[in-house]
Amino acid sequence: MKKYKKILIGVAIFIGLLVILPFLIPAQTYLHEAEKIASEKLGVPVSINSAHLFLLPSPRVIASDITVGKYQELKVESLVVIPTIGSLFSKTKILDLKISKPVVSKAALEIVSALNSKKTESGDVAVIHIRHIKIEDLQLVWPDVRYPAMNVEATLTSSNKLESAMVETVEGKLKANVTPKVTPNGDEQLIVVTANKLTMPIGLPLLIDKAELEMRLKGSKLEITKIDIALYSGKLMGNAAINWEKSWKANGNLNVENLSVKEPSSLVSRTIYLSGNLFGKGNFSATAKEAGLLSENLQTNFQFKVNNGVLHGLDLVKVASFLIKQNQSGGETQFEEFSGVLNSTGKQYRLSQLKISSGILAATGQIKISPKKELDGAVEVKVKRSVSMMTVPLEVSGTVDHPVVLPSKAAIAGAVAGTAILGPGMGTSLGIKAGGALDKLKGLFGNKK
Repeated sequence: MKKYKKILIGVAIFIGLLVILPFLIPAQTYLHEAEKIASEKLGVPVSINSAHLFLLPSPRVIASDITVGKYQELKVESLVVIPTIGSLFSKTKILDLKISKPVVSKAALEIVSALNSKKTESGDVAVIHIRHIKIEDLQLVWPDVRYPAMNVEATLTSSNKLESAMVETVEGKLKANVTPKVTPNGDEQLIVVTANKLTMPIGLPLLIDKAELEMRLKGSKLEITKIDIALYSGKLMGNAAINWEKSWKANGNLNVENLSVKEPSSLVSRTIYLSGNLFGKGNFSATAKEAGLLSENLQTNFQFKVNNGVLHGLDLVKVASFLIKQNQSGGETQFEEFSGVLNSTGKQYRLSQLKISSGILAATGQIKISPKKELDGAVEVKVKRSVSMMTVPLEVSGTVDHPVVLPSKAAIAGAVAGTAILGPGMGTSLGIKAGGALDKLKGLFGNKK
């Protein structure tokens, strides 16, 4: 009995030493050296607030409050390094990493890019095998974009190549699975992204009901072979490709089917917006020196058609029928079809070949939207009156949030002159027609106003 008691006491003392021993080792003796090595390898300042060695439940090092970069481009709340017991006394150390609450700014990409461009030195022979990486609550901080917090898990091969990876938002609405594949033309990564009830963090806050994207990553090229998104009772489908071998290039094709436009169009402007079902197809492309500049150089060409809808906030019949100078907001215009072409270059948009048709109304025109969301356009409205048609040219100005639609000055002047000479009715109609012809003549010489 005394023998077993001594054994138990010995084991208890040994466990106690394993718990207490790490705290007796002065952390500063290796902490500054670790900071120095990390700074040299990354080429930027690295700061580690504290670090401790633990022997239970298994040997591990826990570092806290880590910052990387002159302006803290990367911050990590804690980093846990867990070596396997079997590799502690071998030449190659096998490690598991657990990273908690990292915050990555956009500027951190420059550090990563500079690190990738460095040539591997001859003395940097890999003696560390990172077997598994787990990242909790990853937060990407980009200007004007709020990304959701994400969890990441990755498994690597013995040569530190990716074996599999999973990225998922903390709330589980977005998930991506990455699987390497060996092909005759080289290695590539197969990526499948799925989403459910997700609000887009970029651009308009569009609500995606369900989405699936299939991608292939090979070298400096990402091919998105399948885009299948369900939103607002419709479908968005297409494909795209991104290449960054010399400069950043992107291109693709998109098709829209039966998308209810009332809610998304009201996000653009709550004053004047559309309802109805959207159908369309188009393409896009962009070239830039940096990935973040692609959106500023994006060029699109999109043909669209909205069936059986309503133009809310503007009664075109009313505006065309009453030749007054005050802006006539409010009301609505019902139509059977609204079609046109949307072209964009960066934040400059142009709506051309616009056509609106209904029982008593037919309208054509074009509108430009500047990067400051200012409107500049012309619309010609034909309104049926008994057996005749009256054509009225309208000018579009103001902003996207507060558009102004008025009969053109030439049309008003022509209506007044025609009425004075020939009387109301025929004289007014002929005067408006003459004013419209004058507007078109001015437009030929680039002097519409």
